[in-house]
Amino acid sequence: LNNMPFINRDLTKWWLYSEKNGNYKDLPGTYTMSGRDCWWNKCTFCAWTVLYPQFRVRTPENVLDEIGMLIERYKVKEIFDDTGTFPAGEWLEDFCQGMIERGYNRKVRIGCNLRYGRLNQEQYSLMRKAGFRYLLFGLESASQKTIDRINKGIKVADVVDGCKMAKKAGLEPHLTVMIGFPWETKEDAIGTIKLAKEIFRHGFADTLQATIAIPYPGTPLFNE
Repeated sequence: LNNMPFINRDLTKWWLYSEKNGNYKDLPGTYTMSGRDCWWNKCTFCAWTVLYPQFRVRTPENVLDEIGMLIERYKVKEIFDDTGTFPAGEWLEDFCQGMIERGYNRKVRIGCNLRYGRLNQEQYSLMRKAGFRYLLFGLESASQKTIDRINKGIKVADVVDGCKMAKKAGLEPHLTVMIGFPWETKEDAIGTIKLAKEIFRHGFADTLQATIAIPYPGTPLFNE
């Protein structure tokens, strides 16, 4: 991935998607992908892990070079990295330090997809310092039975804790919620809605999107 050229934004007419997009507050905005696709790679409902069965990731330096190009050439103000799950651990810390050292944190805002239960308060705070604003989290369900069955790999308590830490750091959590799993009862679905409402009531999240669970061909959920 590090040897591939950056996407030709002119050829793909990036400006058509640079303003009317809920992922951006500061305009214009555009997308990057630091990795393909998710390092967890186990959720049974996810079709991206079928397309990209092995997680691959670019180096922090390579992604930073692309961000620098987007700032200088296209005057981009906000970037959403649409990697299925943004790299964590040492990769994330190196990336954040690079954003700060290059001064990009003062020129552009960053959003990304994240997983609950992986980052601590210090890392969330580092992300905020590095220019991150918008974090998209997969809440999916408030039922631990469903969370386990779709192999999400988290506890329901991780959802609230993750939102609280991100919000404390000054970030803006966005929740994705699913209802309608084949085994799900009406009470399960109502429980998920209640959890989302509770998170918003306490001010731990800013925005939300909701979908019906869809068993895409090729996924373990489809086979089930």
